Amino acid sequence: MPDSVLVAYGTTNGSTARIAEAIAEVLRKDGLTAEARPARSVDSVTSYDAVVVGGGLYAGRWQKDARRFVRRHRLALAERPLWLFSSGPLDASASERDIPPVPGVKKTMDRLDAREHVTFGGCLEEGAKGWVARMILRSGKGGDFRDFTAIEVWAARIGAQLVGVSEGNR
Repeated sequence: MPDSVLVAYGTTNGSTARIAEAIAEVLRKDGLTAEARPARSVDSVTSYDAVVVGGGLYAGRWQKDARRFVRRHRLALAERPLWLFSSGPLDASASERDIPPVPGVKKTMDRLDAREHVTFGGCLEEGAKGWVARMILRSGKGGDFRDFTAIEVWAARIGAQLVGVSEGNR
């Protein structure tokens, strides 16, 4: 019975971490054991029955810790149910329409047979690290565009699929 879920994430300024924590929280409410962890802190995924991996988007690429995570654990990830998410657009576009995965994430989806990918709005607020982030903020394009209702609905869908597997409803 799948009941242990890892929600690994790559983040630079913490926005993606908060999304991962919200996903893990919903999965726990669905009766699963779920933990959100920084991707760089995960040594092995073998103790988990399913994995969700998320990364912030920076210049059209997943955050480096998320990219390294899927590369390092690719064999084990290919053997378990896997979902991917990205966080990034600093506007309302992710709430208005489905945004396809960036090319590198699409390649990961195909290679690892991920069940689904979704892009959520991002968050960039004062105090963000990096000169590009500071330039974006200076141009007035920052803000919090995360839609936690959409995040929770997506996480509940994952939970229902995993609980359904345990009940034989494949």
